[in-house]
Amino acid sequence: MKITVFGGSGFLGSHVCDKLSDTGHEVTIFDINPSPWLRDDQKMVVGDILDESLVGEVVKGAEAVFNFAGIADIDEAKSRPLDTVRYNILGNTVILEACRAENVKRFVFASSVYVYSNSGAFYRASKEACEKYIEIYNELYDTEHTILRYGTLYGPRSDERNAILRYIRQALNEGRIDYSGNLNARREYIHVEDAARASVEILKPDYANQNILLTGTQVFKMSELFDMIEEILSKPVNIRHLQEPKTAHYVLTPYNFSPKLGRKYIPKLQVDLGQGLLKLIEMVYQQNVPGSIKADDLKH
Repeated sequence: MKITVFGGSGFLGSHVCDKLSDTGHEVTIFDINPSPWLRDDQKMVVGDILDESLVGEVVKGAEAVFNFAGIADIDEAKSRPLDTVRYNILGNTVILEACRAENVKRFVFASSVYVYSNSGAFYRASKEACEKYIEIYNELYDTEHTILRYGTLYGPRSDERNAILRYIRQALNEGRIDYSGNLNARREYIHVEDAARASVEILKPDYANQNILLTGTQVFKMSELFDMIEEILSKPVNIRHLQEPKTAHYVLTPYNFSPKLGRKYIPKLQVDLGQGLLKLIEMVYQQNVPGSIKADDLKH
């Protein structure tokens, strides 16, 4: 199968590209940066997902399209709200529209467990918006899709934005870990290669138009994670628990019940519907007919 992967140079995207190639698919990577892990059996296209014509060209002929592009870090999204809208919401819609125009068989979107949550700030909001657009594209144009809601990832090829990499590097180099969150916070970490394998499996027909949750099977408190790192290193690691800032991350679970009921406001004085229609008719009539009669004349 010919597959285009947007954001294929990144942490998760590059692993998915490798699994796709290993399975025999013809992979084209589209990213704003060249992939440092590009293989001989993969094609690289460097570009911006907001470039509609280029996105259309790279989607042409693809049977499936993955989108891992955009701002994937919660704290980065919090500090770059406009860019989060541009690259996460608008960028995803540009790709969606190209898929519709080229009749792509399956669109796969990298979402997040944060869509279940009140946490996640702009990152969560952007993922929720993208999911809604994907669902409406399916309703209006019958575009087949799979939404993958990833949990917290770790593993090779991550950068300093990945928390576990930061903790391990600091423990090795400095003998300590600086942590500013809640030590009782729970996470279901999933290894990036497990997530990548699952991301390829969902191309099967059974997963069409489905929302798939991809998290680890073991739940750890942050304090337990730090104990595990210390035990594996076989040396003391000082956990420096910094003052907890206002955070966009969830503590115990991303799942949140929030019906957000609205309160209806009824003004004390209201325009009567008949009078309102009469005034509107007068306005339209006067716009269309020069020197026309007024509403008061229409009543007689």
